[in-house]
Amino acid sequence: MNHRKLDADFAIAGQITPEHVQAIADAGFKSILCARPDQEEPGQPSFASIASAAERAGLFAVHIPVSGGLTEGALIRAEQAFKELPKPMFGYCRSGARAGSLYSAIKSAVR
Repeated sequence: MNHRKLDADFAIAGQITPEHVQAIADAGFKSILCARPDQEEPGQPSFASIASAAERAGLFAVHIPVSGGLTEGALIRAEQAFKELPKPMFGYCRSGARAGSLYSAIKSAVR
């Protein structure tokens, strides 16, 4: 499972599976943010399966599905999650782009 650190608080990756979650915890991440809608493509793990694995690994998980452009609602939820959940956070979607866009948008809004 490859990931890219955007800064000390946030990293992004493409789609993960429940089997990846323990490695994410072992790498020091405290929270997972999923920006991918469920059933976006066949065979994709559901957020519920990722969240269940996260709970078993002692991680927090939040689902902020983004389809198309970033909405005000998604940005509000992402900002709240970033304020409330422990860091560092591991964000994922199909390629990592939407998770990274959410993070970039809330970081620039906070500055």
